[in-house]
Amino acid sequence: MNDKSTPNEPPRSVTEPGGTPDTTLPIIVYALFLAGIVSGGITTLIGGVIAYVYRGKGPHWFDEHYRYQIRTFWISLLYFTLSGILTLVMIGFVTWLLAVVWLVVRCVKGLRALQEKRAPDNVDSWLF
Repeated sequence: MNDKSTPNEPPRSVTEPGGTPDTTLPIIVYALFLAGIVSGGITTLIGGVIAYVYRGKGPHWFDEHYRYQIRTFWISLLYFTLSGILTLVMIGFVTWLLAVVWLVVRCVKGLRALQEKRAPDNVDSWLF
C-alpha cells in the first residue's frame, strides 16, 4: 500500500491542501506592530516587510490577514506622522495616544480573528 496515512490518523482537509496554514508569522507581525509602540516604529517596519513578502501564499482568509497588516502599517505611518507634526501645536500628544489605541485595537482584533482561523473584519476600514 502506498497510502501515507495510517488508520488512526484523521483525514486531511480537502479545502486546504497541506492542512491548516501555520499562523506563526502573522502572529509575529502583529507582535512587531505592538512592539513598534515602544521601539519607535522600527519593528513596525520589519512587520510590514514580512507581511509584504508572505502575502499571496495561503488560503484567502490567511492572505486577508497580510492585507490587513499591510493596511495597518501604512495607515499607522500616516497617523503617527500626523501626530508628530501636530506636536508642534500641542495637539499631537492626544492624537498620538489615539493612534496607539487604534493600533492596539486593530492588532487585537486581527489576533482574535487569526485564532478563530478567519479573515479579520473590516479589512478596508481606516478605523477599527
